[in-house]
Amino acid sequence: MTKKKNNVVEKDEVVVKFVGDSGDGMQLTGTLFSDAAAILGNDIATFPDYPAEIRAPHNTIAGVSGFQVHLGKIKIHTPGDLCDVLVAMNPASLKSNLKWAKPGANIIVDADVFEDKANEKAGYKSNPLTDGSLDNYNLIAAPITSMTKGALTELNVDPKTADKSKNMFALGIINFLFNRSLEQTFKFFEVKFKKKPVFINVNKTVLQAGYNYAETLEAIKTTFNVSAAKMEKGTYRNITGNLAVAWGLLAASERSGRPIFLGSYPITPATEILMELAKHKSLGAKVFQAEDEIAGICSAIGASFTGSLAVTTTSGPGLSLKSEAIGLAVITELPLVIVNVQRGGPSTGLPTKSEQSDLMQALFGRNGEAPVIVIAASTSVNCFYYAYEAAKLSMEHMTPVILLTEGCLGFGSELFKIPKVKDLPAINPPIAEANDKNFKPYRRNDKTLVRQWALPGTEGLRHRIGGLEKENIVGNVCTDPMNHQIMTDLRAEKVEKIADFIPNQELFGEKEGDLLVVGWGSTHGAIFSAVDELQKQGKKISQTHFNYIMPFPKNTDKIFKGFKKIIVCELNSGQLVNYLRMKFPQYQFTQYNKVQGLPFVVSELKEKFNQILKEK
Repeated sequence: MTKKKNNVVEKDEVVVKFVGDSGDGMQLTGTLFSDAAAILGNDIATFPDYPAEIRAPHNTIAGVSGFQVHLGKIKIHTPGDLCDVLVAMNPASLKSNLKWAKPGANIIVDADVFEDKANEKAGYKSNPLTDGSLDNYNLIAAPITSMTKGALTELNVDPKTADKSKNMFALGIINFLFNRSLEQTFKFFEVKFKKKPVFINVNKTVLQAGYNYAETLEAIKTTFNVSAAKMEKGTYRNITGNLAVAWGLLAASERSGRPIFLGSYPITPATEILMELAKHKSLGAKVFQAEDEIAGICSAIGASFTGSLAVTTTSGPGLSLKSEAIGLAVITELPLVIVNVQRGGPSTGLPTKSEQSDLMQALFGRNGEAPVIVIAASTSVNCFYYAYEAAKLSMEHMTPVILLTEGCLGFGSELFKIPKVKDLPAINPPIAEANDKNFKPYRRNDKTLVRQWALPGTEGLRHRIGGLEKENIVGNVCTDPMNHQIMTDLRAEKVEKIADFIPNQELFGEKEGDLLVVGWGSTHGAIFSAVDELQKQGKKISQTHFNYIMPFPKNTDKIFKGFKKIIVCELNSGQLVNYLRMKFPQYQFTQYNKVQGLPFVVSELKEKFNQILKEK
């Protein structure tokens, strides 16, 4: 067949979504495409969407796995709303994701699997490829399965291996559609399968076959080009939030001079933090995979007592189990970083779906008066910086810090400019010196109310520690009622004083206006994009987004004063908004909530904000 010429359309940004059955390799396909885009200089944001069931039945809606990539030559803030290109490898994935495709979008499907039985199982009454239901899209019905097998005929590959490699055929089509070279993906194969060269040949062959097929396909009349984004000079990489957390903690360990210890139990979607830290023994990281959540955090508290940067990682159900031990770290006043990568609940809930459902648990989920610092990351990239900040605050102020991230941040990725550790803020733990005649275990700094960190084995610093209440200053076990009042007040005041050491709350937009949009965590990108678009339309709307939640920044009240209306947007039923009502009862807060295991999309936020702006 002869090659044809296509119209090339320049795009500022595009959204591509890969969907298929759990075994169709959509996560790998999406990752390879996004990594190549990053290497070519595009800004990116990704959103992996895993099935909640481990082995859902084949070709069912419950078993669909997806990976969305938003890339552009402009700054990218979200994984995107509707997609420009949808790759659907089976009927169920098309059925469940067509609603996310723009009118006129390119729909690439594996025509070989749209058989009557599979269509019926996915919920179709007729074949969507032939019944006219896709007439509003540019349908590319490629015989992906059969052409993959045909491309591998000369390599004598078994049917199972051929079937597993059909995702590379789809990736070849996508690379042609966006005028992308195959070289970066070829290099990945050469590294990934260095010890199994047969797989290098298999994947290269299928990828090239998909590209060649698209090159001769009449259905593709237009291809796209997305130029490189303008970025500051530096070393960049595509990084997930979980990887960023691990790196941030390693940087904090190096900067503080305290060895890092992680005591954790594997749990979705936080396990990758444990896995990443386990790779870095050369940097002094010690990782203990405990038998349960309680053992994980208790081992970390023991490591903190010995002078380590102590960390435990988990998700919502695990945070529940850790609650008593967090109280132990509070009463002993030892540094401890608790990373909670939130997921849909309650109980096991939706383990692979993202939700902001643990804020109240982080703030209040302990017996007794046990305040801790609570901060939240808001992008996959700033997971690095807030992990670093969590470690800094915890060690310098001798108290636990809960760092909230979310599944969509932990699994999602963005382009990260790697900083130099020496350029990060200094971390100065209050370590007691040997033979200090004035040392007492609960004597405090007058300004911060922080006690000193007395490391075991240091001459002259012997002291008691444990879960029973301490006598003020001297640290002996004490059940005196007035002493308990004093110690309770001191621990709470110490956490409140953190407000003196964190940045002021930032405001995007004018200081006064008709509407202030408040958010926290992963909702930042969608809210920012919606507010930015409405500001450009002349609307008097601004955004403030909280990363520091306990305590709030000192200028929070001042920001609220400038607006006629305030709306709080959350991926829960209203946890931050109710906390704000407790702390700032003088303001009327409207709320907009979503609990679907999915992030906000910009269009729904704009619709809601416009509705409020029109109300008298």
